[in-house]
Amino acid sequence: MASQVASPSASLHTTSSSTTLSTPALSPSSPPQLSPDDLELLAKLEEQNRLLETDSKSLKSVNGSRRNSGSSLVSSSSASSNLSHLEEDSWILWGRIVNEWEDVRKKKEKQVKELVRKGIPHHFRAIVWQLLCSAQSMPIKDQYSELLKMTSPCEKLIRRDIARTYPEHNFFKEKDSLGQEVLFNVMKAYSLVDREVGYCQGSAFIVGLLLMQMPEEEAFCVFVKLMQDYRLRELFKPSMAELGLCMYQFECMIQEHLPELFVHFQSQSFHTSMYASSWFLTIFLTTFPLPLATRIFDIFMSEGLEIVFRVGLALLQMNQTELMQLDMEGMLQHFQKAIPHQFDGSPDKLIQAAYQVKYNSKKMKKLEKEYTTIKT
Repeated sequence: MASQVASPSASLHTTSSSTTLSTPALSPSSPPQLSPDDLELLAKLEEQNRLLETDSKSLKSVNGSRRNSGSSLVSSSSASSNLSHLEEDSWILWGRIVNEWEDVRKKKEKQVKELVRKGIPHHFRAIVWQLLCSAQSMPIKDQYSELLKMTSPCEKLIRRDIARTYPEHNFFKEKDSLGQEVLFNVMKAYSLVDREVGYCQGSAFIVGLLLMQMPEEEAFCVFVKLMQDYRLRELFKPSMAELGLCMYQFECMIQEHLPELFVHFQSQSFHTSMYASSWFLTIFLTTFPLPLATRIFDIFMSEGLEIVFRVGLALLQMNQTELMQLDMEGMLQHFQKAIPHQFDGSPDKLIQAAYQVKYNSKKMKKLEKEYTTIKT
C-alpha cells in the first residue's frame, strides 16, 4: 500500500515543534482564578452539554411513543424548536471558544472535549480543526507554493489514485476538476517534505476531507501536523509497523471484551487486518458516509487514535450476534455492505456506544511493549 521513495528522509520535525495532543488537566490543588467572563462561558458550556443530553432524550421518548399521536406532534414540534435554539446557542458558543481559544483550551479542556464529541458545527470545522492540532502559523506554509514547482517521484502514483478518492463526491469526481487538482497538490507537496513516507494511498482520503473544509495551504499544514503528532506518519511508513501494533492492540481488546467473537474469528481464520486496517488508515472515512465519518474525525482531531479503537469495538459489540452466525465470506460481506449504513440518521448512537467501551491507556502502553518484544 505504501510507496517508498529511494531518497534520504527529509526530517519533518524541523518545520515546527511537536505539540502534545491534549493539555494536561490543571492541578486541583491550585485552581486558576477565573474571571466573570470565564465563569459565564464555563456555565454556558455545561448548560449546552446538559441541554443536548436532555433534548436527545426527549426526542427519543417522542419517537418511541405511539400512544397518543396528537401529543407526539406537539412534543416533536417543541423538541425541534429547542434544537433550533440549541443550534443558535452552539454558534455563539463556538464563536467564543474560537476567539478565546488559548484560555478555553487550558481552563476548560474537558468541556471542549465533550462539545467536540457532540459535533463541531460545519462552518467552524476548518478553524477548530486547525486550532485542535495547532496548525496555525506553521513556517512550512510559506514553503507550499515552492514545493508545488518541484517534481516528486510519487507523481504518477498520486495521479493514478486521485480518481479513486471520493469518486462520488461532486468536488472530486470530475477528471481534472479543482478538487482533483488541489488533492494532487497537497499529496505531492507532502511527498516532497517527507521522502521516507512519500505517498500512501489511504492518506488521500484524509487530505480529501480536509480540502472539503479549508483551502489547500491550510489542509497541507493540518496534514503535516496529523502525520507528526497523531501517529499517522508511523501508520503510513513503508513498513507499516504502527498498523501492525494497532491490529495487535485491537485484537487484544476483542479477546478481553468479546471473547466468544474472538474465538469465532479465529475458527474462521478471519484476521483483524481483513476488516480493521482501513479503519485506522483512513479514520473510518472509507467505511461510513461522510456525515458520520466527519463526526468521528472531529473527535480524532481532539483525542487522537483512541476513538478508532472505541468505535471499532462498539461496532463489533453491536454486530456480534449477526457475525457469530456467519462464515468468513459472510462476515466480509457484512462489514462491507451492512455496517456502513447502520447509523444513517443516528450518528450519536454510535458515538455514545463508543464511550461505553472500556479503554485503558495504561493497558495499551503495556500491549505496545509486548508487541515490540514479540517483534524483536
